[in-house]
Amino acid sequence: MVNMGKQHQRIVVKVGTSSLIYPNGQVNLRTIDRLAYTLATLNHQGYEMVLVSSGAIGVGLASLGLTKRPAEIAQQQALAAIGQTELMRIYSQRFLDYQTKVGQILLTRDVLDYPVSRQHILNTIETLLSDAVVPIINENDPVSVDELDHHTTFSDNDELSAQVATKIKADLLIVLSDIDAFYDRDPHKFTDAHPIRHVSEMTPELEQAASGSSTQFGTGGMVTKLRAAATIMQANQHMVLCNGRDPKIIFQILDGNEEVGTRFGK
Repeated sequence: MVNMGKQHQRIVVKVGTSSLIYPNGQVNLRTIDRLAYTLATLNHQGYEMVLVSSGAIGVGLASLGLTKRPAEIAQQQALAAIGQTELMRIYSQRFLDYQTKVGQILLTRDVLDYPVSRQHILNTIETLLSDAVVPIINENDPVSVDELDHHTTFSDNDELSAQVATKIKADLLIVLSDIDAFYDRDPHKFTDAHPIRHVSEMTPELEQAASGSSTQFGTGGMVTKLRAAATIMQANQHMVLCNGRDPKIIFQILDGNEEVGTRFGK
């Protein structure tokens, strides 16, 4: 899947809110620390690592001691502003523990839609990677809106990660989720659900098997992950969906373990 003979391999890792925030609303520092350790280790080995991270609103809620996401857009955006600052502080601290620097990039849909701004962003990412800095990308939630013909939001960070991976021509997109793999039916509801280890083409049966988000803090679900996989496969790239409980699972994926997660791509 990934050409191990290449001097540099470009890997995009997407981590969801469900991996970063405990069910009780507190920040999962253990997962963040293991994520930083894993990406820093690979960075030191010569991989070009890009992290697409959710969690700004979840961290904002935890920072203010709240447990319920507000319905008002302005309050959500304020929480994202607070949470993004705190999230980057944690990431910066943890990555520095492993002698790796990070750089923040906040995106809106229109930035990637328009050629000039898109090229500037790609240039920035290329420069960071050439300097062995790990870009940490998230949607710019405090300013993202969808009004009339002015659409600046991504549907979710699964879409964002797929867009980033295709635009920078990544060798692999790894989506860390709260589920072990893509199943033939919802494993949260059916005990006889079976994992599908390899998907080489999209079918109506796969779309039917997909289900919505299983946590109150995230916005994505299997439907959005399947859409991200479709975007990746249309670009003749590859994606792995796996459980982000312990991000060190990324080592197994890059070692070629076929029993980890679900691999999308031919």
